Amino acid sequence: MDFLDTLLWPLRWVIEAVLVGGHWLLTQVGLGDLGGWTWILSIFLLVIIVRSAMIPLTVRQLKSMRGMMELQPELKRIQDKYKGKRDQFSQQAMQQETMALYKEHGSSPLSGCWPMLIQMPIFFALFRVLNTANSNQAGVGAMNLELAHSFSSSEIFGAPLSATLMDNGGNTSVIITAILIIVLMVSTQFFTQFQITAQNISPAAKESPMFKQQQMMMYLLPLVMAVSGLMFPIGVMSYWALSNLWTMGQQWVTIRQMPTPGSDAAKKREERLRRQGKWETSADNPANQKKKKGAPVEEIVEKPQGQREQPMSKQRAKKKKKKK
Repeated sequence: MDFLDTLLWPLRWVIEAVLVGGHWLLTQVGLGDLGGWTWILSIFLLVIIVRSAMIPLTVRQLKSMRGMMELQPELKRIQDKYKGKRDQFSQQAMQQETMALYKEHGSSPLSGCWPMLIQMPIFFALFRVLNTANSNQAGVGAMNLELAHSFSSSEIFGAPLSATLMDNGGNTSVIITAILIIVLMVSTQFFTQFQITAQNISPAAKESPMFKQQQMMMYLLPLVMAVSGLMFPIGVMSYWALSNLWTMGQQWVTIRQMPTPGSDAAKKREERLRRQGKWETSADNPANQKKKKGAPVEEIVEKPQGQREQPMSKQRAKKKKKKK
């Protein structure tokens, strides 16, 4: 066992337990022991468990990314303020103001990377589990030799889960299945980024350099996935595609319910809530939250802005009262 496998050993053990447990459950309800879809559904179970556990972190990532986009104009103002000032005092002051800005908005450049950083070891561990099974070798935990052989020999649409597009052996089923999964991976990844850049960014944030970087990532990441898909086995690509589908759906719900203020998604949500009669017009509730069931919407009645009434003494007030 090399150094990487030693590091990934706990993750591999957990992943094998989930895959084998899911495979056992599915065979109990009648799916075939050697069927490829039984293993694909086991991989989907792994996706559900991993992504469900990461929901709080993902929501925090989306909020952080939104905050980072929104503070770009203020960040540029600080950078312009200290532009050309290379002395230590100015650099420290700029750093302090930048950190204070991040703290005020509850954002950090690193916080947006945590979900991806956490997923990468899981992905590598899964790759090692499936790659070991493809080689007809027992894993480190529940994946014994018999189950490893079951995985390596199972097929979907006539394509073995262990096959790759680069090493297809002239198998047309492998070529078609691998290309379909790659298209699914690329399209879901692109649409996930497109939802953010096209719907959930305010006009002010679209003027920032970070928005241009995000647009570049929208085209770059699918390209990386397309190239990687040539080398990964169908079983690993299935995990990737299913994980992308989960991300796309989760982000659609998040943007629909918690859009960035001022963005197109926020305007659509306002129109939707107005049509449903759930849009609060109360001036003291700019958060535009949904109306609670049975709770009346309170309208703020503004006081008339007339001439200011002058103060008067008690004696003068009594005389005025008698006249009435």
